[in-house]
Amino acid sequence: MGGGIGRTLIGLGVLLIVVGLLVTLGERLPLRLGRLPGDIVIRGKNSAFYFPVVTCLIVSVALSLLVWLFGRR
Repeated sequence: MGGGIGRTLIGLGVLLIVVGLLVTLGERLPLRLGRLPGDIVIRGKNSAFYFPVVTCLIVSVALSLLVWLFGRR
């Protein structure tokens, strides 16, 4: 019974560590999330519109992998 909650907490902890590292080291990485090749950027005179297509795909694959790894029994 407690194993499922424990695994969930461990997964959330790992996820928080990874997100924290990305936020902390984000400016120093060669490819930044939200500014990857394939992300759509439309710049106007007074505004900019960002649609991070590739970033969304990478985050989706990473989260799917985590759910798959921790969802196996």
